[in-house]
Amino acid sequence: MGKSQQPPSSQTFLIDAAIMLHRFGTPSHRLERVMGKVAAALGIHGEFLYTPTALVISLRDSSGDEMTVIRRVDSGPVNVDKLIRFDELLTRVERGEMTVDAATTEMEQIEQAKALYGPPVYIAACAVACAAVAVLFAGTPWEIALAGLVGALVAGIELLYEHWRLELGLLELLAGVVAATSSLLVACYVVPIDHRLVTLAGLIILIPGLRLTVALTELAVGHLSAGVARMSGALVSLATLFVGAILVWRLLDRFQPQMGPRLPLASDWQWVALAVAPVAFAIVFRAAWRQWPVIALVSVLGVVVSWAAGPRFGIEVASFLGALSVGCGSNLYARIRDIPALVPQTPGMLILVPGSLGYRSLSALSQQQTVEAVQYGFEMVVIASSLVGGLIVSNVIIPPKRIL
Repeated sequence: MGKSQQPPSSQTFLIDAAIMLHRFGTPSHRLERVMGKVAAALGIHGEFLYTPTALVISLRDSSGDEMTVIRRVDSGPVNVDKLIRFDELLTRVERGEMTVDAATTEMEQIEQAKALYGPPVYIAACAVACAAVAVLFAGTPWEIALAGLVGALVAGIELLYEHWRLELGLLELLAGVVAATSSLLVACYVVPIDHRLVTLAGLIILIPGLRLTVALTELAVGHLSAGVARMSGALVSLATLFVGAILVWRLLDRFQPQMGPRLPLASDWQWVALAVAPVAFAIVFRAAWRQWPVIALVSVLGVVVSWAAGPRFGIEVASFLGALSVGCGSNLYARIRDIPALVPQTPGMLILVPGSLGYRSLSALSQQQTVEAVQYGFEMVVIASSLVGGLIVSNVIIPPKRIL
């Protein structure tokens, strides 16, 4: 590697910026494009190869000297608040309105900033989101209430897991065991409920449906290494969640309860759940309250379009049109407000993604219902592919102003 004439601070900033975007859960195709533009604005030719567990960065200055850096970084969850602040920072650097040194200082402040919401608010949001999902699954009042409690318990385990920095991969297994155990014990000794529905709704925050959809998007736009890696990780996470649940179901098989009569809530409550769920997911993704209205609007638009098209055209067309609505709405808002389209798009897509179908497929396999398992699995892939198609077409109809 030759001696570079480019100030080292510029190269260090680009490396740190790429790592930070990685940790904020940015998809590969967006990260690579935005970092390429920022590098060009700094007079550096940058090549960025991103996978969910690693970054390979090649930087070449005007003299032709090149340096290559490899970083092992785990992809984190989407943090909307920090993503907005960081996008504004990169915009100012790209426009030459901020020096690299000042941007580095502010970038460190963004990274070290406290979480937008404390643990109690985060746990409450997870509980509300899980309860809302149980409503959409046509659960009974008892099942909805218990799903919220299980969701709060799983969120607490997630926070403790992050605080104690436990072994990677243990979270999903532990969450599956706790959710299945608590649901089954309540069904046996408190009130007869569908404990499998409660387990699914209580785990909805950890079910990697969104990661699966992002993986298919990366594959569709040609980012094969990132797409395959993310899809593999999503499927392993889903399998680990299910292993935790099935261990409990097998060990406590003699306690299997008899379900009583199920009296789901009136269908009107689904509209209440649809109004509440996007705000809960917005808090889970650390979106500021100023973003809640647009997140709720985009999310409700996508689901309503999907519900309206489903009975007439089928689930595939409904998923495509739902994702198209979410994508167009997000891109339009991004163009008007000059913020990342990921802000409303991520919570909006989370309600549409078919993660629960993957869980149900594994559940059917565990009960030797092979035909149903294959049907659920195939339906999951078809719906996820339809969602990806809708998002890609939305970027053609209304191109986002910003890459993120």
